[in-house]
Amino acid sequence: MNIQLASASKRFNKEWVFRNLSYKFLSGETYAITGNNGSGKSTLLQCICGATALSNGTCTWSDGSFSEETKTSEKIFQQFSIAAPYLEVIEEMTALEFLKFHSSFKPLSKQFSLEEMLTEVQLQNAMQKQIRYYSSGMKQRIKLAMAIFSEVPVLLLDEPCSNFDQAGFDLYKSLIEKYANGRTIIVSSNDTNEYGFCKTIIDIRDYKKLPQKNT
Repeated sequence: MNIQLASASKRFNKEWVFRNLSYKFLSGETYAITGNNGSGKSTLLQCICGATALSNGTCTWSDGSFSEETKTSEKIFQQFSIAAPYLEVIEEMTALEFLKFHSSFKPLSKQFSLEEMLTEVQLQNAMQKQIRYYSSGMKQRIKLAMAIFSEVPVLLLDEPCSNFDQAGFDLYKSLIEKYANGRTIIVSSNDTNEYGFCKTIIDIRDYKKLPQKNT
């Protein structure tokens, strides 16, 4: 799926998070959005997937080419999965119950069972344990499983290795290499360990003030 931003701008009260951002994210390509903490990287991701409305400009989504009929924002969430440290999980559920619940509104890969997915993120010994008893790193692993194994064309990764040790970083890189090929991937991060595989780097700080250059 292709994504096109045209003069996209977002502000909260009187503060502009980004302004006049025009960009084409092409199907199957990899992108990183960089910038200092609080610069608006997460907000841009939320606008790209239709979860947050732009203040000005447009974001449109299409299959194949930008000339095709644009998908509606009401259904666009079905085309995206996201892993982010601020996402909530249902802590009263076990990991198996949570993935099954998630699959009821966003299909997961048919190539793997839920147990196999949790094994891939190294939660095989905790899949029957309530998530409330997970460490922060374990919770991040289940968020990665939920995102990477969703059957969607676009994968959004917002600081995907938060709360990870080196083993977690290694796991993340392995998951991307094995299961993310062919999808549009957009990573929001300041850490090259998280976005080093991305072909295109976009610094959101380039879109803070007018006039802006188009890309």
